[in-house]
This record gives sequence, C-alpha cells and structure tokens, in this order.
Amino acid sequence: MASSRRKWLQTISGALAAASLPAFATVPPAGDIRLGFSLYGMKSLSVAQGLKICADIGYSGVELPLMPDWPCDPARLSRAERGEIRARLNDLSLDLPSLMENLLLVVPDEKHQANLERLKLAAALAHDLVPDSPPLIETVLGGRPEKWDEVKGQMVDALGEWARVAAGAKVVVAIKAHVFNALHTPEDALWLVRQVGSPWIKLAFDYSHFERQQFALKDCVRTMLPETVFVHVKDNVTIDGKTEFALPGEGATNYTELLQRLKTGGYRGAVVVEVSAQVSNKPGYNPLIAAERSYLNLRPAFEKAGLRARV
Repeated sequence: MASSRRKWLQTISGALAAASLPAFATVPPAGDIRLGFSLYGMKSLSVAQGLKICADIGYSGVELPLMPDWPCDPARLSRAERGEIRARLNDLSLDLPSLMENLLLVVPDEKHQANLERLKLAAALAHDLVPDSPPLIETVLGGRPEKWDEVKGQMVDALGEWARVAAGAKVVVAIKAHVFNALHTPEDALWLVRQVGSPWIKLAFDYSHFERQQFALKDCVRTMLPETVFVHVKDNVTIDGKTEFALPGEGATNYTELLQRLKTGGYRGAVVVEVSAQVSNKPGYNPLIAAERSYLNLRPAFEKAGLRARV
C-alpha cells in the first residue's frame, strides 16, 4: 500500500514539475557562488538591524528564519512589514537566497497538515519578498538517527506531499541532513530526494553534520552535489572532550577545498553562515562580532577559490 502511494505521489509530482521547473533549473553565470549570513544568529536584533549589519560587513545576502516566535514568522508578519523587509533588501542590495523553517517530517497527521500549511505560508512570503526569484525554504526533518530504517518509508510519503505543496507554490524546499536527526548521512539524503523524484524537493548541504561523523569532505560533496541547491557553513570544535558547533573558521574544515569542489562541481548559489544555537545561546554572545568574524574567516577561502564573497 505504501509503495503504491509513493509511486502515485512521484507521478503527480513529476506532472506538476513538468509544467513549470524551478528557477534553479537555469544555471547562473560561472563563479556565481555568494556568501550570506543567516539571521538565525541574530535573534536579539531587529530584522532591519540584522540586514544593515550584514550589508555593512560585506555579505551578499541573508537567510531569514521563519519559526514561530521569530520576527519573520509568516503567520504574524503583516503586509506592511513584508513591504518594509523587501524595500530594505533592495536598498541594501542584499540577496535573499533562503528562508529557514524547522518542520518535523514524521509526525501525527494533524501536525503533518499543520506543517503543510506552514509551507504554504512560507512560500507566500517567499513570493512577497522576492517575486521574480523566490528564495528556497530549507529545513531539517527531525527524528533520531537510530530510527532511520524504521521511518524512511514514511518520510518518502510525507515528503511527497510536501512536494505537491512546493510545486503548487513554485518554491523549492531544501531538506538538510542533521547529525542528530533520522536523516543524517549523505547517502540517505540523496536516496530520499530521489525516491520523491520532484524538482521541488532538493538538498541543503551542511558539512559540519558529516564532519561530526568523520565523513570525508570530498565524498560528501560528490554524493550530494547533484541534488544540492543550498549550502550552510559552520565548524566543529572539541573542548574538554566534548564536540560542539562553532563559527566557520574556528575548527578544521577546509573551506577553500569546499568552495573549489562546489565550483568545479557546478554549484551556483549561496553559501550561508549558520550560527548554531550552541554558539548563540552562550553567555556574552554578540551577533555583530559573530557575523564579522565569520566573514573574515571565510573571505580568504573565497579569494583562494577564485570567487568573490559578494556578487
């Protein structure tokens, strides 16, 4: 029964996709890999303050978090507020490559339906903010690593329904593997999106979650790049025997290699700094310093890879 349902979802998704392919189907000019900062690391600031800081530092674009109780929650963001954000993005010449959500995939039906409505709200906001090229929506999927084999079929089914919403809204959803989630390896991430078979469901790549599992960077990029439309960056550090996320450049990740492999592999899109809550929740955290430090740590890697941090 589940298998036939998945085939039906794939057929419907394919038919919808054929009518209108997502914007990333057209590859931008060579070298168009840009550096952004996620306002997930700036919750203590207003959206206007965060945008101004990112532009002043030199970032090409930003990611806006949409979760409930965040300033850009689309369920609460008024039309006037949407217009103000759109105007500020334009005035500051900032791209908006992505919107961040946090939607669990394997949940009771009532919650699943609520998530579909959240996706619709996020997609509407994407069109309101950048009508000509709506940002993608990226999210982790929840669950536990040891449950992957148990829930992967349900994830295909549920993600197929997300694909119908995404296709109808003409907004790409990029799903992210997470070291502590059911979807946690590059191979499984590739398998999942290809089971769904929709051009509206793609991958977000964040090497920090694979580095924790001791996967080689080159293997992760090679596996995931064919379906990757978005990249997050942050680092890992080990303190007193405990590994935790850190700002990019504070750990051992080779960002020059990452950027070169992305560029050579044909990736054209955003590389966005994500400040983990493990960093931003620490006493004394300063979002301005975090954004500046991340930019200064990453800019040399962009230069060595023959890229510009701001396009």
